[in-house]
Amino acid sequence: MTRRLLYIASYDITQNTRRRKVHAAIKQFATGGQKSAYECYVSGKERNDLFRICVSLIDQTDDRFALLPVEMSSEPILCGTAVPPTDPEFYYVGWTLMIDHK
Repeated sequence: MTRRLLYIASYDITQNTRRRKVHAAIKQFATGGQKSAYECYVSGKERNDLFRICVSLIDQTDDRFALLPVEMSSEPILCGTAVPPTDPEFYYVGWTLMIDHK
């Protein structure tokens, strides 16, 4: 079985069309998250794919994208209705059709 590690994928995109595309790309790898920060359990190849896809979608002078590893050596501290991140038993990785509504 492929070993997956937890990463936080986060973005700050200035243009709506690019923001929707980056959001859709990240959601293909995400197991949880909210707004513009998502929990992604990914293998080394998936991490590289996610990074390559998002970097190709952003404007590197105006936008920001970060893919940060999360050290899971201790239990997370949660607040409110938060649930701890989990690595699901299986994943569906695929692309959805995005229609540009102007």
